[in-house]
Amino acid sequence: MTRVALIAPPYPLDECPSPPLGLCYAAAAFESAGADVHLLDYIVREYTPEKLRDELTAISPDIIGTSCVTMNFKGAAAILTEARATCPDAVILMGGPHASFDIDNTLATYPAIDGIVVGEAEETLHEFAKLFHKRESWKTIAGLAFRHGSTIVRTPKREFLQDLDALPLPARHLLPLARYKALGFPVSIITGRGCPNRCIFCLGRKMVGFHVRQRSPERVADEIESLLSMGFTTINIADDLFTASRKRVFAFCREIKKRGLRFNWSVFARVNTVDEELLRTMMETGCTSVSFGIESGNTDMLKRVRKGITITQAEEAAALCRKVGIRAHASFIAGLPGETRETLKESAALKDRLKIEYGFHHLAPFPGTTVREHMADYDLTLHTDDWDLYDADQAIVSTSHLTSAELDAFVQEDAEPIHRAWEAAKARCQNGTASKDDEMMVLGNRRMHLIFKLLRRDLLDTLSPLPEGLKKALHSAAETLAGLTGETPDFAEFTLKDLLERGWVTFHADHGTGQFGWANETPCPEIGHRKKAG
Repeated sequence: MTRVALIAPPYPLDECPSPPLGLCYAAAAFESAGADVHLLDYIVREYTPEKLRDELTAISPDIIGTSCVTMNFKGAAAILTEARATCPDAVILMGGPHASFDIDNTLATYPAIDGIVVGEAEETLHEFAKLFHKRESWKTIAGLAFRHGSTIVRTPKREFLQDLDALPLPARHLLPLARYKALGFPVSIITGRGCPNRCIFCLGRKMVGFHVRQRSPERVADEIESLLSMGFTTINIADDLFTASRKRVFAFCREIKKRGLRFNWSVFARVNTVDEELLRTMMETGCTSVSFGIESGNTDMLKRVRKGITITQAEEAAALCRKVGIRAHASFIAGLPGETRETLKESAALKDRLKIEYGFHHLAPFPGTTVREHMADYDLTLHTDDWDLYDADQAIVSTSHLTSAELDAFVQEDAEPIHRAWEAAKARCQNGTASKDDEMMVLGNRRMHLIFKLLRRDLLDTLSPLPEGLKKALHSAAETLAGLTGETPDFAEFTLKDLLERGWVTFHADHGTGQFGWANETPCPEIGHRKKAG
């Protein structure tokens, strides 16, 4: 049986990662081809080269693969380079939007990578699993790019799969799910693929096509039922445009009502695709949040970036969300082509008028985007190809009117009231004048960052043997965790006890000692043996 190791590379936890959906679809594709698949998740587990070597040695994979976006591409490529040293005979693949649109640079810079799965991966991987050992046959598999001697071979583009219901459900059973539930962020699903819009800064249309292909409401509801049975209660519908078809939104909501499914869900929409009846129907079936990409408060800028919306539509959509009672969020971009102080002021004025949650991010011209490929056509200068800086949290472009430093200063200044409000809430908690909302917000943030540390550093796995009794073990573990994280022992114990009560952490006692661990995780016997021997 073909053995496959798929790797989820590290990704910042403060960016609110969901369980890696694309990689789980890839895992399901390999499983459907009869492969034995392992998924090494370094998003919610600590990554070290030593751990990677141990885990790959235990699996002895024939195929190693990963998927990434631009901001964690370098880290993913470094992991594959390490994997090559450990498994010199394995076939190593990379997929995802960055590699799909930066093929030549990726294969030239990282010789450890044998090939790139371009665009949608499932059918390509299903075929590849059966032919991976016959390199002369790779050229017959559509959707691949690979090195052949000193040249790069690109096979014909793979047509988009039209029947998305034919895809197996994502193989989330391979993930450390208890860790993701402890993390507390929504789990993502898709109800369709495709984006009919032409925004110059986005890869959606190129990656999944302009024609929206939709899964049936019944198939989507099946997946939702599966997620609810796993213990997830909040779901993010990660379609580029969930509201592309009004008719289909109503059909989806009817299916949810018909099955009596109760969960909170969020979507991405456009301001010109919602109305009161639609929003109200979504809310009645559990939708709690809608995110709109508005990008700019300047009409000419919206036309320049081919956004296809108007300021009036943005104002009307925000007003409808407030009326219906759905939480709404507006996303703005700083540093669009030709950006000036005046256009930024117009964006700031618009976000104030909308009276909904908002965020400013910096333009990141990812490989494959129109704005990057035609940079010379725009009033825009790109200052770096360091992919680690493509996180949209810092300016990496400038215009003829604004430097990168001025763009950074604008975003920081705009966020200052939010930071001041946060500091004031923390101060009220410290001096005993906090409201219940203050306490929930501050304690929730404190708990989240403690859990970040537990996950990032695998702290539960590193605790020394504990007393056999749960009460004493909790106290002892809390003292140790407090020293490792800078938290108080009381709060560490409170958090660990809560994780236990929710079933995400377990406690095992054996031969006079106790051990905490994440639920449903069992290390490979070979790895456990080496740890004890070491």
